[in-house]
Amino acid sequence: MTPQTTASGPRPAFPPAASPHCTCYPGATVWLTGLPSSGKTTLARATAEALRRDGRRAEVLDGDELRRTLTGDLGFSREDRHRNVERIGRVAQILARNGVLALVPVIAPYAESRELVRTLHRTSRTPFLEVHVAAPVAVCATRDVKGLYARHAAGGISGLTGVDAPYEEPLAPDLRIDSHTEPADRSAAALLALLAERGLA
Repeated sequence: MTPQTTASGPRPAFPPAASPHCTCYPGATVWLTGLPSSGKTTLARATAEALRRDGRRAEVLDGDELRRTLTGDLGFSREDRHRNVERIGRVAQILARNGVLALVPVIAPYAESRELVRTLHRTSRTPFLEVHVAAPVAVCATRDVKGLYARHAAGGISGLTGVDAPYEEPLAPDLRIDSHTEPADRSAAALLALLAERGLA
């Protein structure tokens, strides 16, 4: 198909469609930190689904998926965990500053790594919220969504966050979700209420 021409030059054969997404709100990064099987990904996906129903641009940057792609070259030393968080944080910041609400269910066990990501967002004046999805390690081990605790108990893996690798809990998160006592729908409602309170939803 040959593009039509006008006095001002070629006209695209297919004019861009209007975006179906609401652009009334700024983008933001919501980092959901917590132990393995604490419920981070469940909460992120439930919140993203609710936001999309309202026409918002929302993306879930799942830590396990990114470990197979973006950060597949990294191991689980303290240095590599820090690099993992930094890379994902930079991707989230790019999405957020372009109007996407990025939900990031990534353990990020070290406070300095989370602070680095917060600083990246602060420097670019991009909203950043830290949500602690809290559950006792005994509850997480019972859920054991990915079988990590069972593998650790059998001696198949070591360095499991919260068991034989450290997890530094946030001292002052924007929101704490006690996921062992709150059902997923109420947890998502609490997070959506926080976003609304901050003018982000």
